[in-house]
Amino acid sequence: MKLPESFYTRDDVVKISRELLGKVLVTNFRNKITAGIITETEAYEGVTDKASHAYNNRRTQRTEIMYLKGGTSYVYLCYGIHSLFNVVTNKENIPHAVLVRAVFPLEGIDVMRKRRKVKSADKKLTTGPGTVSQALGIHYSNSGESLLGNKIWIEDRGIKVPSSQIHVSKRIGVDYAGKDALLPYRFFIDVNIL
Repeated sequence: MKLPESFYTRDDVVKISRELLGKVLVTNFRNKITAGIITETEAYEGVTDKASHAYNNRRTQRTEIMYLKGGTSYVYLCYGIHSLFNVVTNKENIPHAVLVRAVFPLEGIDVMRKRRKVKSADKKLTTGPGTVSQALGIHYSNSGESLLGNKIWIEDRGIKVPSSQIHVSKRIGVDYAGKDALLPYRFFIDVNIL
């Protein structure tokens, strides 16, 4: 079942980030379906979070997507190379987002391998936010897509992740954010529990 808008428009981005674990990220580009179970996320708490692109109410052409209503994709280009997929959450004008850092490949694995230009589907196929987007065909031009549409969406397939199996840590690569870099906003699970 595709997640409804009400899942995304709640006000607790940290809770949403945690609850995305075990959900299935699905893409359909050129009639090629790919999907993976979300296994790692990071929450970004908007204007008060120094690690967020929208910190201090920053509004640029790129970040304007973050101010849309929850249930929108925010995909940005990192280092001029990697498209990174984020889920916009909360109400309009509250720029919260969740970065999807890893998925466990589920459907369309051959397509993912071709997109990644790798021969085997090892555990590195979709670990890391850049490889997730590449494998699932998500490009920064998809920023602003509704997650209620037919190109990119997230499903609840009834996969239950016990709280005891969820690991929590600080986020990766945001040392510039000072104290905010230490916030326990990264959530991940071991794929062997799936």
